[in-house]
Amino acid sequence: MADKEKDPKKEKAGAAAPSAEQLAANKAAKEAKKAAGEAKAKGVKVDTGEQVKPTTVRLKDKYNAEVIPALMQKFGLTNKNAVPRVVKVCLNMGYGKAATDNNPKVGEQCVADMTTITGQKAVVTISKKAVSNFKLRENMNIGCRVTLRGAKMYEFLDRLFNIALPRVRDFRGITPRAFDGRGNYSLGLAEHTVFPEIEADKAEIIHGMDITICTTAKKDEHAREMLKAMGCPFRDH
Repeated sequence: MADKEKDPKKEKAGAAAPSAEQLAANKAAKEAKKAAGEAKAKGVKVDTGEQVKPTTVRLKDKYNAEVIPALMQKFGLTNKNAVPRVVKVCLNMGYGKAATDNNPKVGEQCVADMTTITGQKAVVTISKKAVSNFKLRENMNIGCRVTLRGAKMYEFLDRLFNIALPRVRDFRGITPRAFDGRGNYSLGLAEHTVFPEIEADKAEIIHGMDITICTTAKKDEHAREMLKAMGCPFRDH
């Protein structure tokens, strides 16, 4: 036969050969997918309608540029690694009486508010043992907590020192004596609505929280001077 029939597989393969633009587009899509997978594995939310990791943190930059040199000069330190620093910030919020009254709405609201304030998913705390006098049973949801580190920690402290605490009614500074002897500082807030992320008019439940700032300082004096240099509003007495 003069006219041989064409092989349909060869014809299909030739027609489906991708162009240079298609290859470049596929390569870019694979790289973007790989980067998103790595970011998700590290706990960083990608910009798909979710939170994006901050590129610059104002309080961290202030600590590196101003606080470290000032503390090295004040305490006579020669190594900047010996300067005390903040390791983590622990926040705890209890459900209070709602935990024993079997009111799950309060617990859900507390978790949602804590997540909104910190930008990190709150973890529910569970009772370890039963206490009959408090109507407390074992394995009951009694509160929620969040531990902040890194960029989110500095960003939260920046909002706490400069926005949230000054919004407390009749605020005259926080006490400088609430250290534990090992350089860690704890304070309590009676109302969570002092944070700008919470709309006070729409808040159905007003509840407080405990905040603990953990540092590497070996003395309370060093931790106090560090937090004061970072902008913590201590009062004079």
